[in-house]
Amino acid sequence: MISSARTRYNASFSEKKYLHFLADLNQSLQTTIPFRVAESPVFVGRDLKQKLMSASRQIIDFIVRDDFKKLTERAIPQKLNVPNETRHTLFLALDFAVVKDQAGALAPQLIEMQGFPSLFGWQDFLADKYREHFSIPENYHNHFHLSNESYRGVLKNNLLHGHDPENVVLLEIEPLKQNTAVDFILTEKITGIAPVDIASVEREGRFLFYRKNGKKIPIKRIYNRVIFDELVKRTDLQLHFNLTENVEVEWAGHPNWFFRISKFTMPFIKSPFIPECKFLSDFPSFPADLENYVLKPLFSFSGAGVIFHVSLSDLESIPVSERKNFLLQRKIQYESVIQAPDGLVKTEIRLLFIWEEDQPRPVLVTNLARLSRGEMIGVKFNKDKTWVGGSVCFFEPD
Repeated sequence: MISSARTRYNASFSEKKYLHFLADLNQSLQTTIPFRVAESPVFVGRDLKQKLMSASRQIIDFIVRDDFKKLTERAIPQKLNVPNETRHTLFLALDFAVVKDQAGALAPQLIEMQGFPSLFGWQDFLADKYREHFSIPENYHNHFHLSNESYRGVLKNNLLHGHDPENVVLLEIEPLKQNTAVDFILTEKITGIAPVDIASVEREGRFLFYRKNGKKIPIKRIYNRVIFDELVKRTDLQLHFNLTENVEVEWAGHPNWFFRISKFTMPFIKSPFIPECKFLSDFPSFPADLENYVLKPLFSFSGAGVIFHVSLSDLESIPVSERKNFLLQRKIQYESVIQAPDGLVKTEIRLLFIWEEDQPRPVLVTNLARLSRGEMIGVKFNKDKTWVGGSVCFFEPD
């Protein structure tokens, strides 16, 4: 999106360099990256950067409202409500599609928002590897107002919160089998926090433990990476601890915020950077131009259950009592903006924030990008394509 940086990058790019880059990623982590890493980062110019900042401010203005918890109480399924909720989320992720506005300029449109951690470790590592292997302008940044060292310090301090790393766990379902396992490996390198399978956690009264080299270790703080959507489907798991149990533990990312800050929140926020969206239950009659809408279940993850080509029968098949759990959102037309050797590519930008305990607002710390040639960003829409997949943004300096 910055022609000078893009021209320089593409001129120096080669398939051989890209293969060396991928090999380095795998060798550095002594594993195989299970998802596709794109051939290129995204270069974001000042104008789009400022629009992203403005969009984020408007969204955060709503999240910090005194009545936010009251407005989002229905977002938490009753059976999945976790005790001892924190005053606010620790993590915030805002996903923006890059589109063209009515004036023909590039602009962001909010796709999704999450009060849940993302790939904070992986994105730091990935940006460094792009710099090692490709032509990245030295003064462009992937973190915000933080050096690499200070970024890792912020992440470590907020995850540990003063505890010994041995007493803090990264909690997930079979963590090393997840696609995000590379992030868990890097998080442990940065913070000393080990990934722990939820099925291996032991509970004694109100206290939790895990085993390390046969020794029982108390858990005082949980960096939660468990997605309830996956957990409720895993009926095969034999758990000694359920997330909804009232136990003596701190949360680095309380599970309730996964629901409060989500698709559920979007209809409440009025902004030119958020597409028209309403709960399905709020439509007295459905729009005639359904081809311009997408249907999203509120309580799903990674695009599960999304209907991109909506029909009237799709909507009418949902019981009236369940329509409050679906969102009908006007489609967004991603703009193909990144010049690849054989055409233009679409992109989505995720801004990642940390909201420290004593601060009034979340602070932007880093980012993630995804490249796509398909109808949507997800993997199934980009099979057998090049210059697609996970990436990172480098922002033009102010």
